[in-house]
Amino acid sequence: MLAVLAGCQPAKTPESPVRAVRTLVISETGGALDREFSGDIRARTETKLSFRVPGKITARQVELGQAVRPGQTLAQLDATDLRLNQQSAQAGLAAAEATAVQSATDLKRFQELRAQGFISAAELDRHQTNHKNAQAQLTQARAQANVQGNQAGYGTLTASAAGVITSVDAEPGQVVAAGQPVVTLAHDGARDVVFSVPEDMGPAVRPLVGKTGALKVRRWGSEQWVPATIREMAAATDPTTRTFLVKADVNRLEAALGQTATVALSVPSRLQGGGVHLPLNALVEQGGRSAVWILDPKAMTVSRQPVTTAEVNGNIVLVAAGLRPGQEVVTAGVHVLTQGQKVRRLHVSAAASAANSQ
Repeated sequence: MLAVLAGCQPAKTPESPVRAVRTLVISETGGALDREFSGDIRARTETKLSFRVPGKITARQVELGQAVRPGQTLAQLDATDLRLNQQSAQAGLAAAEATAVQSATDLKRFQELRAQGFISAAELDRHQTNHKNAQAQLTQARAQANVQGNQAGYGTLTASAAGVITSVDAEPGQVVAAGQPVVTLAHDGARDVVFSVPEDMGPAVRPLVGKTGALKVRRWGSEQWVPATIREMAAATDPTTRTFLVKADVNRLEAALGQTATVALSVPSRLQGGGVHLPLNALVEQGGRSAVWILDPKAMTVSRQPVTTAEVNGNIVLVAAGLRPGQEVVTAGVHVLTQGQKVRRLHVSAAASAANSQ
């Protein structure tokens, strides 16, 4: 009889599991909203190397990805015309030197004749002028010879610093103009992560320029975050993408050139004109209305809070009404929650923790 009665008792309802959630505390000064962007690792200094004279490339001594040292030969032009121009300049210099010597000799002789009264002063003045012209032509010819000598040396393209060849833009047999890029050299030394942020984030990111640890970076395939400093930010948006280009110093990150990196930075969650920026995945639908989950930090339970949204920009939504400072909003894990469910914090940003402690 006891066994029968025990079997008739209703089964106990299993307790809901304690869910891990990510939260954000809303404060008067605006909490911090984590945003992630994709960037790539680049050298602080990249130089597009080119010949200073036009010509036909006869040889290229480096390949893509090759490490080079300062002064190493990278490419060579056909130097035939350059050598001929140099020889022509040298011949012109020799002729100018001979003319200058002859004019100096003539001037000396006519000065003696003038002293003896055999020529007039006007005749002597004419020979003095010829001598000055010969000296000027000699100076011009000497400068021209130096220029042509330099031009002959410009037929060899050399590395300006130690680094790595990151692109090859010309091949042997190609005729290039002066200044046309042949190879790109990424200098050894400092490294930057380069990424773009939407134009609406410009006012929030620009004050972070120069601040140590304003963002963190991790290279692709790694879970380790490294603090970085925003070094510079473009003054204007790109006309095509409408984004600001940002460069951050990542010398402490061990990554290869061109490697993909993830950049994470925190921006204020409150707008100057009112409203709160939240991730789009923080919203849930309830009876055709938007709502968010509010965490009770004492009981560690969640409750649904209706809100009014204003606009959506990408994966960020502006909540115009329904939230007040001090509330802790669940920003990840919202679709598996129920009213009054027990939860635990998965991650709270530094700014949110500071706001929560006030």
